[in-house]
Amino acid sequence: MSQDEIAVMDGGKCILQVRGARPFFSDKFDITKHPRYKFLSDFDKKNEFDIEKYLKRRTAAIKPEEPFDLYEIDGADLQEETDHEQT
Repeated sequence: MSQDEIAVMDGGKCILQVRGARPFFSDKFDITKHPRYKFLSDFDKKNEFDIEKYLKRRTAAIKPEEPFDLYEIDGADLQEETDHEQT
């Protein structure tokens, strides 16, 4: 199809491109008919994911000045514990 043909394509149709297959025409799916539509941000804006809020919350878990304990464990230590539990 040329750009002009794509520009005037029927609004109820779409071109799907799936890995391993040639692009093809398909009818558009009405997402409001999907059983889980109520979980989308199109249904309710409170379902929208706020990446800024998520990143702020995640980085606030450990503050740079907060003391913490660091434990180093290698695979040999884990194997010894497993051997002792089995006996």
